[in-house]
Amino acid sequence: MTYIGQIIRQARKELDLTQEGLAELAGVSIRSLQNIETGGNPTIDKVSKVLEALGLKIKIESINK
Repeated sequence: MTYIGQIIRQARKELDLTQEGLAELAGVSIRSLQNIETGGNPTIDKVSKVLEALGLKIKIESINK
């Protein structure tokens, strides 16, 4: 299973960004970014900001269609 934090870390490294650099671009704290990358329990808002800064997006759909 792949976790969102792993995807974010990989994308950050592919763009040659430090955690500090990505946190600044995304408008989140370094601690929040570290929390995301290490599998913490981040808010959707913070994850969305980081994904947007990386040029990525996530789609959430209801499974009760």
